[in-house]
Amino acid sequence: QVQLVESGGGLVQTGGSLRLSCAASGGIFSFSYMGWYRQAPGKQREFVATVSRGGSTNYADSVKGRFTISRDNAKISVYLQMNNLKPEDTAVYTCNAHYVGMDYWGKGTLVTVSS
Repeated sequence: QVQLVESGGGLVQTGGSLRLSCAASGGIFSFSYMGWYRQAPGKQREFVATVSRGGSTNYADSVKGRFTISRDNAKISVYLQMNNLKPEDTAVYTCNAHYVGMDYWGKGTLVTVSS
């Protein structure tokens, strides 16, 4: 019954900003970790950022200083504020949630950054 739904993707120019949102629903109300991954055309999925239940964050080196992850435990949601976007950030961004050894995934939202 767990479902993750992303929103906020779109087309922006280099240097622009986007805010991605992911809302979870179903039988799990407190995930140990929630985060974001992305997959660029022709590439494998890669880690972007995660945030723990207590608010501890981790980021991929490629996005440090530009992206900020946060979560709202009451809403069972996770967000990704993306600033100073680059063409290299173009990818399908997918929400992830972890609980008791299980990983749940959303369908993804497309972010396109033009040169």
